[in-house]
Amino acid sequence: MISGTRGCSSRGGFAAPLHGGAMRRVLAYVLAASIPAAPVLAQPPDAKAVSITMEDVTYPHPVKFLEFSIYDEDVRLAYMDVAAEGTPNGRTVVLFHGMNFFGEYWAGPIDVLRRAGFRVVVPDQIGFGRSSKPVIPYNFHDMARNTKRLLDALGIARTAIVGHSMGGMLAARFATQYPDVVERVVIYNPIGLTDSRFGRPWTDEEDQYRRVLGQSYASASAGIRRYFAHDADAWKPEYEKYVLIHYGWTLSGDWPRFARVRARIQQAVYLDPVVHDWQHIRVPTLAIGGEEDGANFGERMRFLAESIPNGNGRLHLIPGVGHVPHFEAPEKLYPPLLTFLREGR
Repeated sequence: MISGTRGCSSRGGFAAPLHGGAMRRVLAYVLAASIPAAPVLAQPPDAKAVSITMEDVTYPHPVKFLEFSIYDEDVRLAYMDVAAEGTPNGRTVVLFHGMNFFGEYWAGPIDVLRRAGFRVVVPDQIGFGRSSKPVIPYNFHDMARNTKRLLDALGIARTAIVGHSMGGMLAARFATQYPDVVERVVIYNPIGLTDSRFGRPWTDEEDQYRRVLGQSYASASAGIRRYFAHDADAWKPEYEKYVLIHYGWTLSGDWPRFARVRARIQQAVYLDPVVHDWQHIRVPTLAIGGEEDGANFGERMRFLAESIPNGNGRLHLIPGVGHVPHFEAPEKLYPPLLTFLREGR
């Protein structure tokens, strides 16, 4: 007799009939077996090696470097320092990039902010973009401190900060570590909206390293395309550039070292959560982002905004948009962003 989801037995040579969920599973198996497997994405003909320090990737504005030492390593922090266009408003905005991006992808927001009178500073954090790639511990404390080094070197005493994705986590940490420097905070489609230590077990660094080291064109493509998974029409051909950059790193002779760096950075999100930082941010903070950025994103963003003390938290969700609104729907992102930043010190 068939019972629930267990397999069938037979009597007198006849199989017991299938019912309910068992029948559906058998039909699904038969249908799946009759469909050809999806082809593995092959290396595209225009793929080529990309330097892990990205000298071969064009940035929208001149890149400069700040040199210093960390963990006994001499490093260079790359950054863009873009002057206001027209009449400056006397204020600065620092942009923090996400884990799978770098300063270059901020080209659109930089132009919008500079036209609005802001000076715009865009660092590539150590381990990213054109900055050095040392094999060192990675955490948000060091990223915040390195950014403070840059601001001190540039003579910037007060600034607004905007952090996207992983940069949203860094924005929270920077705001709590250097409260006298920060005028306003924008946490934009952040990751790290929960403390993942309580949702999944620790991944050994070697396992993480092997996974990163084995990155293929298919996995690089999936990693970027997932940001637009809510709507197939949201993907645009120009985003393929980022897939080719991620895959191009794997064709570089320096990829094994960079893979180790990226594995450690990915583990920093697990090791160094910022969900407990939000309640210590002292200044007006805007939680903003595309609402279709994964399950429970809107709910968690609402919690983030409500966690900012003294009623300083604000929430702005953009319906029908995913993880990178300044790519997908800039016309929906820039007005509320500028309104918030223009409100003053």
